[in-house]
Amino acid sequence: MKVTTIIAFILVIVGAINWFLVGAFAFDLVAMIFGSMSIVSRIIYALVGVASLWIIYYMIAYNPFKKVAN
Repeated sequence: MKVTTIIAFILVIVGAINWFLVGAFAFDLVAMIFGSMSIVSRIIYALVGVASLWIIYYMIAYNPFKKVAN
């Protein structure tokens, strides 16, 4: 697995945890750490979005869960 894919998986997990916190507790961890809609938080949100697009591409292009032929 490429380093970019591993980084993308980590970013998507971080984004998923943040969205869980927003949905369950109305608590935005990224905004709390970096400020509400500061340039750093916007960059983090953008990186999570790009990472999610990379994971979608990875799943379609490489199909890592396909069955191995015996």
